[in-house]
Amino acid sequence: MKITYSAQAEISPEAILLRKRTGLVKDLLMLTKPIVVALLLVTTYTGMVIGAQEWPDGRILFWTLLSGFLAAGGSGAINQYIDREDDSKMQRTQKRPIPSGRLTPAEGLAAGVAMTLTSFYLMVAFVNWLAALLTLAGIIYYVLIYSIFLKKTTVQNIVIGGGAGAIPPLVGWAAATGSLNIPSLFLFAVVFTWTPPHFWALALVRQNDYARAGVPMLPVIRGALETRWQILIYTIELVVLTLLLPAFGLGGAIYLVGAFVLGMWLLGAAWKVWKQGGNKLAWKMYRYSSMYLAFLFLILMVDRLL
Repeated sequence: MKITYSAQAEISPEAILLRKRTGLVKDLLMLTKPIVVALLLVTTYTGMVIGAQEWPDGRILFWTLLSGFLAAGGSGAINQYIDREDDSKMQRTQKRPIPSGRLTPAEGLAAGVAMTLTSFYLMVAFVNWLAALLTLAGIIYYVLIYSIFLKKTTVQNIVIGGGAGAIPPLVGWAAATGSLNIPSLFLFAVVFTWTPPHFWALALVRQNDYARAGVPMLPVIRGALETRWQILIYTIELVVLTLLLPAFGLGGAIYLVGAFVLGMWLLGAAWKVWKQGGNKLAWKMYRYSSMYLAFLFLILMVDRLL
């Protein structure tokens, strides 16, 4: 008892408060869906490099990425506020800050709104109006069009809603150049086409979760076999699209070789999902597709800078 008491006595009120604050910061970070945000920032940065055809200005880079983090993170927080009841029904999401009770819905909503408003202000003040308006469009697309109108009303939720995640490279391009052109739209198209097979692979693994929450994901409505086929079809379309980019001034020989190797790797994963099925292969497809997109955009940057 004496040892226990002395050990407890060493924990000051300040230390306890710090622990509470650290937990709050962690929960606020989890609201932003940081892994998703990191991938979006990679595509934003790529848009800046490809658009400017050089390393972007450090000041513009800082404010663009900070604003991008706040926009994507704030949108994710608002999405978790909207989905809080569904999240409590799903094993994958029930430990998120709001459904677990670590944050109140009001706290989650306030954090999300504050981040999204701040992101728009920073874009206007330190980058340019086009990048700011594209950022705002991405927020509205994800929060209103996808989270509120599409997610629980149509099996095409991911297909149509994928446009929200495809906007960040346009934001980066506009931040670096102040304009958009036809090649920049191909970066949008790549992410847009990548989104369905990526999230359908996750939906295969979490099919029961989505069914309990009443989310009409493809495997819930049309079954696993149809979903596996659509994953393969969309993956083929994605790989073909990426190999066509050099014809439109995006990428050279280095990119073409890298895109081909990455494409064959992803096609192999999609083929196994189609032919063999099973949650293990679907989970691999989900993880591999995340790495695929990040590596594809990194190779595109390297090719442009060399």
